[in-house]
Amino acid sequence: MTPPARDPGHPKTLIVTNDFPPRPGGIQAFVHALAVRRPPGSVVVHTSRWAGWEEFDARQPYRVVRHPTSVMLPVPGVARRAAALLREEGCDTVVFGAAAPLGLLAPALRAAGARRVVMLTHGHEAAWSGVPLARGLLARIGAHADAITYLGDYTRERLARVMPPARLVRLAPGVDTEVFRPGAGGAEVRMALGIGDRPVVVCVSRLVPRKGQDTLLRCWPLVLRDVPDAVLLLVGGGPSRRALSQAAGRRGLADSVIVTGPVPWSRLPAYYDAGDVFAMPCRTRLGGLDVEGLGIVYLEASATGLPVVAGASGGAPDAVREGETGLVVDGGSPLAVAAAVTGLLADPARARAMGERGRAWIEREWGWDGVAGRFDAVLTGVDRTGPGAEEDLR
Repeated sequence: MTPPARDPGHPKTLIVTNDFPPRPGGIQAFVHALAVRRPPGSVVVHTSRWAGWEEFDARQPYRVVRHPTSVMLPVPGVARRAAALLREEGCDTVVFGAAAPLGLLAPALRAAGARRVVMLTHGHEAAWSGVPLARGLLARIGAHADAITYLGDYTRERLARVMPPARLVRLAPGVDTEVFRPGAGGAEVRMALGIGDRPVVVCVSRLVPRKGQDTLLRCWPLVLRDVPDAVLLLVGGGPSRRALSQAAGRRGLADSVIVTGPVPWSRLPAYYDAGDVFAMPCRTRLGGLDVEGLGIVYLEASATGLPVVAGASGGAPDAVREGETGLVVDGGSPLAVAAAVTGLLADPARARAMGERGRAWIEREWGWDGVAGRFDAVLTGVDRTGPGAEEDLR
């Protein structure tokens, strides 16, 4: 594909990241969404390989250059390749899709001609801020950035301990409300899975311990005691998939628990729409090293008109208006999770009102147009998003 001509009014940006589709995950979707909303010809992506990359890259409106392996590390060979690409493409701005660890390449890219360096941060950088050795690496990374983004209040507070507070700017993911919406195909999913009109609690996420699908299984008998025909729909793949399926069988829950496995991104809105309540009771693990950065799934669920039940891990509460769009609970407590879920299933009017408020909140404050404008301001260093705004974003 011949890249489109570059818009001369925007900096040409090299995005360096391991987190990029078709590798699945929230960070990957976030970085891709930022890239695809940049002006024509203004982006080049340098990333690692993942199954299906050739087909994916052929569909993109910008150049994607893949590292030969599935992971890039901040080593001299990777630095040389990235620097050569920066010079070849005439890029003046570098964005690291995740500050840690690839942000350690920033000095080499400065030397190659980068005038501005932007680093995106997520949950794992916030977790690193609490680990002595990792704090030192974060400080080194932050020293070479012009702007460091954060997701919400929780991540900012953690990052400000080790990275220059004056360089921190908020940049959280957006939600496409035309894609994630009520009526996005849930009826078809219910029919295909044989759920019918039964009450459904849906969890869309990678199946890993932090996300709390195991807590949902532990609390499910309590939910069934009050809502006997309820269905728990666990959507996604991951290392916990087999254990969750086996646990559902051992506990006699096979008739009320469905573990779908991986679902294509294009079909996810329909699976959200199949639910009556969204629940992901995430919890912080490993002494704070495994923590939720924000939880884009809560925002996508709200956009689909569902009330949400979120775990009180890291920045997850930033994605919920407590008591208005959903409930925040102790994700490690089956009793607390069961009470929240059962209360919403038993009061459809309350659940529906929360979903409606959530949808309105997402439309008002989490749209991609605003995120794209903010990203442009971070890249250029000047905020053009408000009337007369000329804020220096350093």
